[in-house]
Amino acid sequence: MSDSIHNSYALAKEQYAALGVDTDKVIERIQEVAISVHCWQGDDVSGFERAGQELTGGIAVTGNYPGKASTPDQLRDDAEKAFSLIPGKHRFNLHASYLENNGPPLDRDEVEPAHFQGWIDWAKQHGLGLDFNPTFYSHPKSDDGFTLAHPDPAIRQFWIDHGVRSRQISAAIGEQLGSPSVNNIWVPDGMKDMTVDRKGPRERLAESLDAVLAEPIDKQFNLDAVECKLFGLGSESYVVGSHEFYLGYAITRQTVLCLDAGHFHPTEVISDKISSVLLWVEQLLLHVSRGIRWDSDHVVTLTDELQAIMQELVRGDNLGRVHLGLDFFDASINRVAAWVIGTRCAIKALLMAMLEPTNMVRDCEQNGDFTGRLALLEEFKTLPFGAVWDYYCLQTEVPPGGRWLEDIRQYERTVLSLRG
Repeated sequence: MSDSIHNSYALAKEQYAALGVDTDKVIERIQEVAISVHCWQGDDVSGFERAGQELTGGIAVTGNYPGKASTPDQLRDDAEKAFSLIPGKHRFNLHASYLENNGPPLDRDEVEPAHFQGWIDWAKQHGLGLDFNPTFYSHPKSDDGFTLAHPDPAIRQFWIDHGVRSRQISAAIGEQLGSPSVNNIWVPDGMKDMTVDRKGPRERLAESLDAVLAEPIDKQFNLDAVECKLFGLGSESYVVGSHEFYLGYAITRQTVLCLDAGHFHPTEVISDKISSVLLWVEQLLLHVSRGIRWDSDHVVTLTDELQAIMQELVRGDNLGRVHLGLDFFDASINRVAAWVIGTRCAIKALLMAMLEPTNMVRDCEQNGDFTGRLALLEEFKTLPFGAVWDYYCLQTEVPPGGRWLEDIRQYERTVLSLRG
């Protein structure tokens, strides 16, 4: 198999070289890109605050596939297995609800870096970066659908305090790991039906966010991001943190803006937003997901939109200003396999974009040869990308093709199936 992959790669390398693409350099380049893999796929967004915690805030996970992680150690084991089947070195994305607390019960406005030291030590051991998210859902003080925009000042202050604590945790992560942690703020605030006062909650949200972000923190340790959403379960008619709200906030407060591929209309795509938004904000965080109808968090596959997102990053030379993360959860299939499928697809799409002979089609476009542009873009689709992908996997010592699936099945037999 190894000889076959090397031979196929040699032929592909020659074919790409004829179009001005150096595949060896592309492979070197893609290894510098880290994708932030989200913790919540591994345990159905349950977290470790308390057993049997009910999901609220418009979050729902369907399916009961056996083997769900129920402890931090199990989740770390599962993540290690997934990373062993994914080419490259990447990051892991934590929510505040994934703390490890061996002391008395505590609330979210009391969390500290010490509650995540186990995660930091694990990441350091495996050469991973970590990112962070305050958890503004699945809590008694969010049951009515409002947190940072809540009309009750006491409840609002509780969530402000949680946001402040989360930034401190994120900064501690970044300082210890020597890589800035992206601290992404998403709140579920909104209303299910017709809303009369749309302005008031947005004013309160802006004030609360300003309070959360008031403490200056060195950007080499922590990067603050704000995430927009168009609609959600329980907020079908009105989301306080809309795209327009957070775009304005990110521009005026100089934060990172998070665009989630599943947070817009089914016919609306984030690939077309990237070049516009990067004119006005310094950095973007992308949550790469896959929306199906109204549901926004399906396992990432090699869709046209995924390819368009990666093409926009490469064609616009935007990779240095964009943080790539994933966001999906599916309990109807093997959870570790979901991580592997989604992350490998994201990397495949990025590799395809890097292998594109962009200069050739750009010349056609600039010279008004739109016929040539269309023809070449279609011809490029049959270039031997798969041979380069398999070679990249071989070089990074992960299974090429679909051979990783047997590793997952073996892990299911020996580990996942033994869990209660």
